[in-house]
Amino acid sequence: MEKYCFGVDVGGTTIKLGLFTVEGELLEKWEIPTRTENQSEAVLPDVAGAVLGKMKEKGIEKEQVTGVGFGVPGPVTAEGIIVMNANLGWRDKHVAKELEELTGLPCKGGNDVKTAGLGELWKGGAGSYKDAVFITLGTGVAAAIIVDGKVILGSKGAAGEVGHIKVDGEIEEACGCGGAGCAEQFASAAGIVRMAKELLARSDRPSLLREGEVTAKSVFDAVKAGDEIAKEVAEKFGHYLGYSLAATAAVVDPEAFIIGGGVSKAGEILIEYVQKYYKKYVWPGCRDKKFVLAKLGNDAGIYGAASYVKM
Repeated sequence: MEKYCFGVDVGGTTIKLGLFTVEGELLEKWEIPTRTENQSEAVLPDVAGAVLGKMKEKGIEKEQVTGVGFGVPGPVTAEGIIVMNANLGWRDKHVAKELEELTGLPCKGGNDVKTAGLGELWKGGAGSYKDAVFITLGTGVAAAIIVDGKVILGSKGAAGEVGHIKVDGEIEEACGCGGAGCAEQFASAAGIVRMAKELLARSDRPSLLREGEVTAKSVFDAVKAGDEIAKEVAEKFGHYLGYSLAATAAVVDPEAFIIGGGVSKAGEILIEYVQKYYKKYVWPGCRDKKFVLAKLGNDAGIYGAASYVKM
């Protein structure tokens, strides 16, 4: 009898779902909208309806499903409880228990970034690494710290906040966390744009970045074209992220860093800048670590979610 599992990645706008074999073959993926009104009370019933509807469509019995895995934004405890999520309006919500009651299936999950890291470990860029740090560079900077094939959660599910390592004591602009000087303020997409605009405003030097909208992508495209201002931004980006990862390595000693998220689409040139400063700041015993790009893109979340319940 064929066995299946589901992976669910809950985002602020859409919920991505995947039907998998327990071996990790993605059979089908689809999306439904995230209905956030009334403190997102419809989200879990919508997920349950989507899963049960797909089972009915495919003629899959409950005995054939090993479970439903999920990834959600915000800290999640080992028991599947969301401590707090502002975007969804959830606080101390037992997602695993509620979803089990709605579906009649085993459910297990965790934070969305940590879940995506598991996806890369299972079927993506992490390959055979059992000890790795998955970094996602997007609106913010976050990480999944994987030790012996398992994601480290911390006491309240907040382990891996690499983006909030303090890297600059001079910046006055506040980070989204309420502090200032966080790595996220320099290594996220918004941080890259801020640094580029500051450099452009300070001088009238020619730059490709003056020709259109400044984005993280346009900055790294300009780097590839040899633009001097863009290269200065990339140096600062590499400095701050490399410093943060050097600090992380000294604590967890991973085999590799897997870099994902929208900013990572810049490709290998991004890794060159990060690795340069990582080697400058890291403790010598952790110097020779692998740096690789994530491979699963937007599907990392559903793969990682499925991996929670694949057996």
